[in-house]
Amino acid sequence: MTNERMPAAADADALDAPDTLAEHIERVLTALPEQDLTLHDIVEAVGPDSLMLLTIFLSLIFLVPVSIPGVSTAFGLAIVLIGLTRTFQRKPWLPQRIARRRLAAAPLRAGLQRATVWLHRIDRLSRPHRWPWLSSHGPATLCNNLALVFAGLLLMMPFGLIPFSNTLPALAVIFLSAGMMQRDGLALLLGYAAVCLTLLYFALLITAGGATLMEVWQWMG
Repeated sequence: MTNERMPAAADADALDAPDTLAEHIERVLTALPEQDLTLHDIVEAVGPDSLMLLTIFLSLIFLVPVSIPGVSTAFGLAIVLIGLTRTFQRKPWLPQRIARRRLAAAPLRAGLQRATVWLHRIDRLSRPHRWPWLSSHGPATLCNNLALVFAGLLLMMPFGLIPFSNTLPALAVIFLSAGMMQRDGLALLLGYAAVCLTLLYFALLITAGGATLMEVWQWMG
């Protein structure tokens, strides 16, 4: 991480237009390259000062059944690093190996376009400046940033082929990011709930997997 402080505009995560999350993302989609793209291309299209919008964009692909090798690791790590830069108030930084990794544009673009349906639903739920004490500066901001880091780590867990293993942490990232971006306390609470559901789901998967291994071991013995 660099030692430079983030500018105040970066924390505001504000774009001049359009107004809704779905419209923001649709505008970014039109700015992406038509051929294979990189995480650096996505950052450039979103804008370096729109960190919460970037985390929403990176999470959308996990809301639809699209298999693109390496995406959960690259995007999950990017979300973790964004959360850390906000926590420690530093400028965004991505390892070049991750930032320059090439991704197939066609399935990524198609998946993102299908996933914008979710954003339209979130837009109907979201209300700016609702319960602002949950998004105010101080301990609440620290907890929200750390929750975003944790949700990014959950997104990187090696359960990608199991249904909902990426969807739940992606929803957590989206709700947390939307809550911080629009100062919406209810969206933040939904993000925390999605984190808890993810942990419960992963615990069930690990427990079921352990029980299956024990049965196989006993059968072989």
